[in-house]
Amino acid sequence: MKRINLALQGGGAHGAFTWGVLDRLLQDDGIEIAAISATSAGALNAAALKSGWVRDGRGGARENLDWLWGQVGAVTDARLTDWVSSMAPAAHVVAQAMKYSPAYAALDMTSRMMSPYVTGPLMRNPLEKIVKQFRYDAVCGQVGPALHICTTNVRSGKIRVFSGDEISSDVIMASACLPTLFQAVEFTDPRTGKSEAFWDGGYSGNPALFPLFAKDLPDDILVVNINPLYRAELPTDVQAIQNRINEISFNSSLLRELRAIAFVKRLLADGSMTHGTMKDVIVHMIADDALMNELNVATKTIPQPVILARLKEAGQAAADAFLKNHKSDLNVKSTVDVDMMFN
Repeated sequence: MKRINLALQGGGAHGAFTWGVLDRLLQDDGIEIAAISATSAGALNAAALKSGWVRDGRGGARENLDWLWGQVGAVTDARLTDWVSSMAPAAHVVAQAMKYSPAYAALDMTSRMMSPYVTGPLMRNPLEKIVKQFRYDAVCGQVGPALHICTTNVRSGKIRVFSGDEISSDVIMASACLPTLFQAVEFTDPRTGKSEAFWDGGYSGNPALFPLFAKDLPDDILVVNINPLYRAELPTDVQAIQNRINEISFNSSLLRELRAIAFVKRLLADGSMTHGTMKDVIVHMIADDALMNELNVATKTIPQPVILARLKEAGQAAADAFLKNHKSDLNVKSTVDVDMMFN
């Protein structure tokens, strides 16, 4: 049995890629997911997976993920989505059409010109009715993977990771709260007993890796990356520039932690640090930067069913390729050269 931890990034509707990755991993009985650290869309995926897992194991987790993304895309029949997807244009064509659609233009203009504190309930996060349906006795329970949900404390600017029975619908909503669209999520932090305000966890940890360094967890961390690390095309219009700024900022915390892991691994390798003093983390990553480069901020913001279906398929394919090429490396060695990521 290969025991691993998962680190699930946020990225709006592009989190459907992670849906596909998880669906494929859950089909492999030889892989055990010990813990998950997640942010934003990753947090929704993590909560859906665990809630379904507690109910009916791997099958229940897959079924609950299907339910989640059916709700996000307002689709009740996956067969219809598959049929429409097969008939639709290429992903980049759909993405461009969405980018210049009147609906997205209106949303984009509103978010740039008006505070969510002005628009009030008109800009209420539509995910709320979905998130409240999760079974939190299961999400917070001891059965299944341990969950860690990342948020950003608005006033301090620091990361706040909620774990175990600290997790609630407010925590999940906070992890997915984009400040230009929605009011900060405010609730009493069980750690401080004070009312705190939180924004999307991506600003401070997308996701945080340090909760997965615990001694009782496996050494392997599999990062599901949905914000492309590299874009060959220079962004020149306002939307593309803003999108790239968000991608860079949302990847910065992850890269910072990966750099720290690379530093520790060098110290352990050259004998400057004794083995056992710090965890020798084994790093893996599943991504599809080619597809993500074809998409844009519109496909990230608006959960279009055809794009969701294609993201799921891409996630399944990427996970399948990873398992074929690297399953034997799990619990043995890293499949990501973390030093090369910074050269």
